Amino acid sequence: MRSRERQHLFIDADDTLWENNIYFERAFDEFVEFLQHSEMTAGEVRAALDEIELVNNRIHGYGSANFARNMTQCYERLVQREVQPGYAETILGFADRILHQPIELLADVRETLEYLSVRHDLVLFTKGHHEEQKLKVERSGLAVYFGRTVIVKEKDAAAYRQLVSDMHVTPSRSWMIGNSPKSDINPALAAGLNAVYVPHERTWHLEQTELADGGDHLLVVQKFADLREHF
Repeated sequence: MRSRERQHLFIDADDTLWENNIYFERAFDEFVEFLQHSEMTAGEVRAALDEIELVNNRIHGYGSANFARNMTQCYERLVQREVQPGYAETILGFADRILHQPIELLADVRETLEYLSVRHDLVLFTKGHHEEQKLKVERSGLAVYFGRTVIVKEKDAAAYRQLVSDMHVTPSRSWMIGNSPKSDINPALAAGLNAVYVPHERTWHLEQTELADGGDHLLVVQKFADLREHF
């Protein structure tokens, strides 16, 4: 399948265009070492943090600052020794390093965006803390390929319907491209858009779920550069 007519391509940012989750994983590893729990494995600590994140993310959203808040609450719940002054600042440092990581573009992203941008209408559609995401877009140097950047708190079916309404696009000629079944693929399909799943082996596990049956409206590729074969 190759779409020869001009399409609207909504493209995710984190772990679709550049590395992101690996930095959160590193911060978590530092957190586990700092916690030094005598009985719980790293996996069990991760499960406890997941419970906190699932609640807090609905209230506060995503991003490094909210991740620091979640780890702090997890530490206070699990710590076995007397809490020492400065523990919150230490945990904040783990998360703060995420924000200052260099932007590492994924393979062939820039070349593929350059190819697509002259053939289709590209919109960067991402979720998270607005200023943090905006800063990453600016540092990436990729904004030039997008006609618009839209940053939302959550990417659910309602957000996609609002996007379609705001931009006055035709869903049948619009595609959401991303690595997350939970945020990029399934809600886009539910809102009537087409979707392209670009898997990333380090996608955050809370973004992983079974892909919806999109039929002809769902395209699965192996890497970002493969988009040039279809668009």
